[in-house]
Amino acid sequence: MLLHRILLDPRCKEVRRDLSNPYELHSTLCRAFSAPESKCPEGSFLWRLESESGAEMLPKLLIQSTITPVWERIGVPGWLGAIPDPAVDLVARLKLDQLHAGQRFRFRLRANPCVVREKKRQGLLRTEEQELWLVRKGQAHGFVIPCLESFDLVEDAAARPDVRITQEQMLRGKRRDGTQISIFSVLFDGILVVDDADKFRQSLAGGIGHGKAMGLGLLSVVPVT
Repeated sequence: MLLHRILLDPRCKEVRRDLSNPYELHSTLCRAFSAPESKCPEGSFLWRLESESGAEMLPKLLIQSTITPVWERIGVPGWLGAIPDPAVDLVARLKLDQLHAGQRFRFRLRANPCVVREKKRQGLLRTEEQELWLVRKGQAHGFVIPCLESFDLVEDAAARPDVRITQEQMLRGKRRDGTQISIFSVLFDGILVVDDADKFRQSLAGGIGHGKAMGLGLLSVVPVT
């Protein structure tokens, strides 16, 4: 797995178009991961738009891929705001071949907390529902979220997951055929503990939840020493 960090130049009209339409941004990125006239391999990359970065406050993308991109294939002069940094080998950096239960990581995840009701996927808007969604995803993806220490004197007081939830927003995009896309997203930050190393490795590689073409699902982790 490779991690890439790229900056975009908002003076470029194609960048402004992509930033206003996450689905279009995904399509642009696909060019770097597939040869011209070829379909982008499914699951070849995950991405997340981060806060603006650097002295010039340029939009920043984090991209995790299984193949090496060729940025020149994007074919838009001025789309990149700077020469991309060298890719980081996450298997080596995170020592994923030595991963074991009990390891703690600081994490970030922009995702679509949702539930299916009446055959329709609906975003979860309440903080408690979003927390429980993440806990359930952890159970399925090989990690647990530690609980906050309770200062409540009631013995059966419910423990809350130690996670910060911010940047709640509705992402909207449009496919090439004109179909409108809307998906609710939030940003999770916190600490997780690995409890199944194999499942956790798969989660890092494949992402979590729906909406990956809209920049959701990338689980970024840093070891807690």
